[in-house]
Amino acid sequence: MCTRIFWSTNEIAKVASRTMDWVVSDEPRMWSLPAGQHRSGGVPGAIEWESRYPSLVLSMFESGTVDGMNDQGLGMHLLYLEGAGFGSPDDREVIGNTHWGQWVLDSFTTVAEAIEGMSGMRVTSVPVRGQDLHCHMSIEDVHGDSAIVEPVDGRLVIHHGPQFAVMANDPTFDEQLENLKHYSPFGGDRPLPGGILSLDRFVRATYFLEHLPPPGDLAEAVAGVVRLAGNVACPPGAPYDDFSVYPTWWTSVVDLTNLTYYFWSRRSPSLVWASFADVDPGAGQAMVLDPEAPGLVGDISDRFAPVGGPLPY
Repeated sequence: MCTRIFWSTNEIAKVASRTMDWVVSDEPRMWSLPAGQHRSGGVPGAIEWESRYPSLVLSMFESGTVDGMNDQGLGMHLLYLEGAGFGSPDDREVIGNTHWGQWVLDSFTTVAEAIEGMSGMRVTSVPVRGQDLHCHMSIEDVHGDSAIVEPVDGRLVIHHGPQFAVMANDPTFDEQLENLKHYSPFGGDRPLPGGILSLDRFVRATYFLEHLPPPGDLAEAVAGVVRLAGNVACPPGAPYDDFSVYPTWWTSVVDLTNLTYYFWSRRSPSLVWASFADVDPGAGQAMVLDPEAPGLVGDISDRFAPVGGPLPY
């Protein structure tokens, strides 16, 4: 299904790409969200907060934030994890997984801050269109730090450090790292895999990330992670082992250094992007656009429109 790749070792920009692979289009919407918004965690008894930082994000089915960045250079990506275990209700603070990512972007400036803020928190699953979308989270910041956060058996298992630059789907991250050791570039004897399964994508993305040549400019840095995302994208119609089809619908890039958010739909040959410097803040209003609307090319920072009512999530 999805893959995230963080390129923090080049000298031009800290950039991360991710693919969105799903059985149907997730109907993405791009949001410019201001600071100062009162929000809650999507389930009864969930935490409430006021957003401290503006963010540029993508929603899935207008039910929750699955991808994005804030104006402090913190990026966040939610990917599907069937093996996620949310546990039973208890006396810990709780937040729904559909609102988890937005809370991180609203509340923190660095990976370390976000991890500290999650301490003692319980994440629970919120059904979307009748389906539990189990997930795990990757976060990265402008300083090059990174973390993978997974709900397992009712607790958050965290892998923290810049070396954790790639995330895919199942199995859990511990098992992905163990599987990596079976391949010849990482000490094993198997050749590099070429399939679309999560295990294959994780190995391939990790390998090719290590071999990206230094970019000559910002365009090459962004193009580098876009090309890596293309290497692990799922082509339309390509079946998994059980003949299910989860094509890549879109690819995003967060440029944490220059605070620009890129989006590439499979329905378009062109990247589009928006930057915090150029999006009209709309007098503190939440603003939205359809990033797959016909005719969008290049800089779309001026194409957002005020929401004109309460946010859908």
